[in-house]
Amino acid sequence: MTDIKVLCDQIRRIAFAIHVYHGHGHLEKVYENALVHRSRKAGLNVLQQHPIQVFDEDGTLIGEHVAQILGYLKSARIEHGLLINFGSYKFEIRKYAWSEPTKKHITSEKEENAEIKGLSS
Repeated sequence: MTDIKVLCDQIRRIAFAIHVYHGHGHLEKVYENALVHRSRKAGLNVLQQHPIQVFDEDGTLIGEHVAQILGYLKSARIEHGLLINFGSYKFEIRKYAWSEPTKKHITSEKEENAEIKGLSS
């Protein structure tokens, strides 16, 4: 698979070219279609509106949804994503990364209250 930094840079360049050519003010679908078209033209394997599996914190599969960057990275267990705003007159793109926490520390409400009382004495 392509290095993630190289891939993100390639998508950023493609998205910026779309922004320059089309400007702002179109429906989201216009930009989505343009991004898919130009990405495929550049040789990338792109799946448009690809359903992803969404998991709960305990690993239970809770459904499939069409990918939207915010909120889905964690629940879909996808590590990297780009959020591109074509609606603004100024080009905006942000890269998001999420990784599984290495250690979960779950405390009960009783333990938390005891810790708080111990700190306040």
